[in-house]
Amino acid sequence: MSVITVSRDYGSDGHIIAQQVAQTLGYHYVDLKFIGNILSQYGYVQFDKEYKSLPTFWERFDLERGNQREVMVTMLNQVIQALAQHGGVVILGRSGFEVLRGFADVFNVRVQAPFSVRVARVMEQQKLTFDEAELLVKSKDKVRLAFVEEFYKVPWGSIQAFDLIVNTEKISPDLATNWVIEGVKAFMTGRETAEPTTASIVVDRVLENAVTEVLECKKTHR
Repeated sequence: MSVITVSRDYGSDGHIIAQQVAQTLGYHYVDLKFIGNILSQYGYVQFDKEYKSLPTFWERFDLERGNQREVMVTMLNQVIQALAQHGGVVILGRSGFEVLRGFADVFNVRVQAPFSVRVARVMEQQKLTFDEAELLVKSKDKVRLAFVEEFYKVPWGSIQAFDLIVNTEKISPDLATNWVIEGVKAFMTGRETAEPTTASIVVDRVLENAVTEVLECKKTHR
């Protein structure tokens, strides 16, 4: 089973595409809440709060807090690797494309749309005013850009990291979902490479148990 990562602009409907791909393939859908549940099991109960407060971190005025961020990102990377080692997952965001760079069975998708399109979408979906939606999209963009570029040293707009890039201004989520699924099938068919696969990732036993527990719990509640 392969691993799919979906990186997206806020308001690009990337989460919809990721959910539909996971449902169609019978994969686990992994988002911020899902990873937070695993981290809570694994011992980092403040993950959700820490991630959401990232904009304050980029002001770089608190060294102790900065060190705490490093611990959070290290644990985040370990969780993503553990999920990939399990296989059959669609990982939304969290810089999965970079954390899993170099593995032969990882298919990286980038979903984007122009800023104005995303603002309009957020206005409609969340019933916000134009000013509220514009401020929210700018804030989300700032967090994503800072997180990827600060911790992973990868330009947010870099296209080299992705196997498929979709602009949802012109491509519907349903069509994009089909593209991703077909892309993954073509990507995995008859593929021979010297690169390692995610099955070779060594996972801490405690973390492995936490991942299994959360995956089984989610499966039970479907």
